[in-house]
Amino acid sequence: MTGERMQQDGSGGARGGPAIFALPIASRFKQKHGMKDKTGPAAVIRGFARWATTPPQSYAVYLVCLFLVAGLSFYAGSLKPRKSIGFGPPPVSAPRN
Repeated sequence: MTGERMQQDGSGGARGGPAIFALPIASRFKQKHGMKDKTGPAAVIRGFARWATTPPQSYAVYLVCLFLVAGLSFYAGSLKPRKSIGFGPPPVSAPRN
């Protein structure tokens, strides 16, 4: 019946070209223009943190951080302290041992 009506109207079918069907459910599937996941610096940091806290990678990240802290503290301990400028010999009133 629907095919007969379309052919009588000349709006499509097997002879008249492509048929256009308007379904009432189209309003339920409207396109959402807002992005769900943003692509910015905060999203990159959040993604790396999510990746680094999963169990296989978390062990490696922990060891890398441990070696980094140990290496930096060794480097800081091996530096020579700066000599203070402006302080001369102690004053005469200072006790001597």
